[in-house]
Amino acid sequence: MTRKAWAWAFYDWANSAFPTVVSTFVIAAYFTQGIAPDAATGQSQWGWMQAVAALVIAVASPILGAVADAGGRRRAMLATFTGITAAFTALIWFAKPDPSYALYALSCVGIATIGFELGTVFYNSMLPEVAPAERIGKVSGLAWGLGYAGGLACLGVALVALVQPNPSPFGLDRSEAEHVRATAPLVAVWLLLFAWPVLVALPDPPGRKPPWGEAAARGVADIRDLVRSLPRRPTLLRFMIARVFYTDGLNTLFAFGAIYAAGVFGMGFEQILLFGIAMNVAAGLGAAGFAMVEDRVGSRRMVLIALCCMVVLGAPLVTTDSESAFWALALALGLFFGPAQAASRAFMARLAPPEEVSAWFGLFALSGRVTGFVGPAVLATVTAVTDSQRLGMATVVVFLALGAAVLATVKEG
Repeated sequence: MTRKAWAWAFYDWANSAFPTVVSTFVIAAYFTQGIAPDAATGQSQWGWMQAVAALVIAVASPILGAVADAGGRRRAMLATFTGITAAFTALIWFAKPDPSYALYALSCVGIATIGFELGTVFYNSMLPEVAPAERIGKVSGLAWGLGYAGGLACLGVALVALVQPNPSPFGLDRSEAEHVRATAPLVAVWLLLFAWPVLVALPDPPGRKPPWGEAAARGVADIRDLVRSLPRRPTLLRFMIARVFYTDGLNTLFAFGAIYAAGVFGMGFEQILLFGIAMNVAAGLGAAGFAMVEDRVGSRRMVLIALCCMVVLGAPLVTTDSESAFWALALALGLFFGPAQAASRAFMARLAPPEEVSAWFGLFALSGRVTGFVGPAVLATVTAVTDSQRLGMATVVVFLALGAAVLATVKEG
């Protein structure tokens, strides 16, 4: 890979700490076990927070992507949303283990999630600049693997330096869960420390940049034209529809994996961190390994293979009562996380016209978030009605299967 490709890929290393530590393994479990009154209520509240964040992301991402194309300010917008993510992640530190802090904690995580996802729109849109068409799949997959390694590294630091030592370092009060809450500022520092190479290596193109108002007006007009053109692009339209379903399943799985493990199998914070490390190792190996063959297999086919394997493994995963079987099935399923996402990104990069790439990746984000509130909402509703985390998590498998079924009708070309 070129120097620009490595600088671009390193942002995956930087920002993957957020979904790994905050959204999935540590802060999510801390909220349900330490802040919410009980695990089922916590899972339901977390689900509605994710649903609201997904709705905001669905509305904002295509418009901001088009504005970035019209105004030539992708780097500035990436830097802005990276800063928002870091700031509100750091503020999670003040969420004490008491139900009265539930709204505050959910607000911080929700705003940080919005910043993370919107920043990803502009980051993904830079992919065609750093990789030729015949290597897009490889670069995307290796970057995704590097992201899992970054999430793993940050999770490891959190475990060794903050969560595990007893007595806790830096005078952290374990009775107030400060050793767990401190992982949020750690993620914020990690993101700011490692995100800068892409901002230096990939500047915006030279030339006149129109005022923000003009760029916004052009961007809105452009996104309207893009949406209207979708019926004339059947491959892209079906891919977007498929992604609506399977990304809903993937996002819900990421958001509730640790919550499910904590509630059903009684895993403590240290066990959840170890589980997260093992999952990141499996996912990173899968992303990097499949990246070496994706350009030969085809991005669309790679996504379909990954989804089918996840459905086959997911069904017994949510029914088993054995913790050892849960670990084995979860790690096997983790091998296909990366390929499903990295190959989707590569497929979109191949389809997007260069002059409108941010707008197309805005639609790409929209397809992953336009019904993103449905997955968490369905999971939250089923969990609340049945008082069963297993039945709530089973809805994820349904979304993955629906996405695979629609994607099977898409032609590679």
